[in-house]
Order: sequence, then C-alpha cells, then structure tokens
Amino acid sequence: MIIAVSGKVEKREPTHIHLLTPGGIVYEIFVSLHCSAAVKQEEVKLHTTHIVREDAQLLYGFLDLNEKRMFDTLIKISGVGPKVAMAICSTFTPQSFAKIVQSKDVSMLKRVPGIGPKSAGRILVELGDFSLDGIGDETVAPAKTEAAMALESLGFKKDAVSKVLATCSETETEALIKEALKKLSQ
Repeated sequence: MIIAVSGKVEKREPTHIHLLTPGGIVYEIFVSLHCSAAVKQEEVKLHTTHIVREDAQLLYGFLDLNEKRMFDTLIKISGVGPKVAMAICSTFTPQSFAKIVQSKDVSMLKRVPGIGPKSAGRILVELGDFSLDGIGDETVAPAKTEAAMALESLGFKKDAVSKVLATCSETETEALIKEALKKLSQ
C-alpha cells in the first residue's frame, strides 16, 4: 500500500501529476482540481490512496488530509467509484461538502458531473453522519487526524474513534493510536 509519495513535479495537468521520486521512479498520481491548483512548488509530498484493480494500479493524491478522508469515505459508497469521488473533490472543498451533507442539499450535489438525482440522494443518505470532526481545525493536532484515519481504516466506527480520541492524552501519532486501541478494546 502506497500511502504517500514525495518528489519533484515532472508534469502537472489539471487532473494528474507526474512525480519523480529520489529513487528515479516517476509516479502518475490523479489529483483533484483543488490539489492541482495548490501545487506551486517544485518538490511536493502527496498523501495517497492506492487502488488496485484487475487491470490497473492507481494512485490518487491529496495535499489536504481532509480531502483524502472525504475521497476515502466516498469510494466506500456502493456505486461511487474513484472518478466520481474525485469529481466531488474537484467541485467542493471538504468543509463545503460537509455542509452540503449536513443540510441534505441534493441540488448542490447534482452539480457534480456524473451525479444525477438518484446518486445524489443515495450519497446523502449513506453519508448522513459525515463530518470533519474538527479535522483541519487549528486547535486539533495533526496526530489526532492521522490517528483517526488509521483507526477508521482498521474498521472502528467513526463515532467511537472520535469519542476515544477526545479522551486520549498522547500527542504523537503512534502513541495516540496505541492509547486509543487500548481504550477501544475494553
């Protein structure tokens, strides 16, 4: 599983970036329009979601961990593939998407290319509890963001993870995950 790639930007298009790693390998990483526009420097590190299919191995990259979390949440929904999830990430910021989900605004979601009224309704129903849980808030440490993503990827429910992380005292990601795992296993 490739979780991040850093290197020199060889080529930048609106929907993908070619990154040359220090080892000499060039990766094609699909990005949202927001991410592509935000890449200004020559050297960059992108957090990635690695998707392995029968006919391809694809990397989707993100500068913003909130955008990665939004993408990862969307592709878990039946009928929403990586292309549609990336179209949503290109259309909305994570904060505006969270507001759309909370207000159940079908008309806003239908503005995304490839999403009709049925798909929009299904996405809003399945993401009824989607929120950023303070991620991206300046007062929340990046370690809690990373710990939350790690614990959710292990299969723990978002609600349980949020409650447990709020009670944890550790500040480093690894120690925070260990502390939370102990509390979650009780």
